[in-house]
Amino acid sequence: MKNGFKTAVLLAGMAGLLMLAASFMGQGAVVIAFFISLAMIGGSYWFSDKLAIRSARAVEVTEAQLPQYYAVMRGLTTEAGMPMPKLYVSPEPQPNAFATGRNPKNAAVAVTEGLLKSLSWDEIRGVLAHELAHIKNRDILIGSVAATIASTISFLANMAMWASMFAGGRDDEDSNPIAMIALAILAPISASLIQMAISRSREFQADRTAAQLMGDGEPLARALEKLHASSQRIPSHVTPAQASNYIINPLANRKVTMAKLFTTHPPAEDRVARLRSGEWRDLF
Repeated sequence: MKNGFKTAVLLAGMAGLLMLAASFMGQGAVVIAFFISLAMIGGSYWFSDKLAIRSARAVEVTEAQLPQYYAVMRGLTTEAGMPMPKLYVSPEPQPNAFATGRNPKNAAVAVTEGLLKSLSWDEIRGVLAHELAHIKNRDILIGSVAATIASTISFLANMAMWASMFAGGRDDEDSNPIAMIALAILAPISASLIQMAISRSREFQADRTAAQLMGDGEPLARALEKLHASSQRIPSHVTPAQASNYIINPLANRKVTMAKLFTTHPPAEDRVARLRSGEWRDLF
C-alpha cells in the first residue's frame, strides 16, 4: 500500500505539471496535446509485447525445449491464480529478464540465455515471480499512463518554447517569454524524473509481491546480487527505450552523471536489503 500510495502521489505530481503547462498554453492546446500523446502511447501500450520481444530478439520456446522454465512458471501462476504467459528466451549474454503485455491474459515473459546459464532454478524462480508480479500489479498500464502524461507535458513545453520566440517580438502584456522558456526547459525534465521515480517504486513493489508469492525473499535477493554484478561487466545490446522493462538495468555499466536521479531502477543493494529484512511480510 505504501508503494501504491507513492505511485498515486507521483502521478498526481505529473498531473500538477500538466495543469501548470496548461496555464501557459490554454485549454485547447492541452486537449490537442493529450489526444496526440494518448494515440502515440496507446498504440505503444497495445503493441508493447511485440515491440519489446522484437527489440530483445527473443524467441518463443516450447515446453519440450525448456520443461523446467514452464514448470516453474506454471507453479507460480497457479499459486497466483493467473493465466500462463507466453515464454520467450533472448540471445543476450547478460543475465536479465522482463515482462510485457497489456494485461494478464495477453502477457509474455522473456529471460536471456545468460540468465539461464548463470542462475540456479531456485533463483530463476525468484526472477520469474518478480516478472509475474509486474503483470499482476498492472505495471505496464501504470507506466503507459505516466508516459502519456509525460509526453503531453513535453509536447506543451515545445509549444511554449515556440510561443516564447514569437512573444519576444511583440508587445503583449499577457505574455512572459522568460517564464515560458523556463517551462519549456524544466517541465519535461521534471516529468521525466517523476516518471522514473514511478518506475523505481514499481520495482520495489514487484520485489515485494514476488517474495509474498514465494513465501521467501532470499531466492530473488540472491538473483538480484548476481544480475547486478553481471550487468557491471557484461555489455548489453538493449536499447535505452527498452531498458526500464528489465529486472536489472541492462545499461548499468554505462557511466552516466547524476545516475541515481536519471535511472528507472532502484539500487540493487537497496532491493536486496529490503528482501532480506523481511518487510515484505508486512501486508499493510
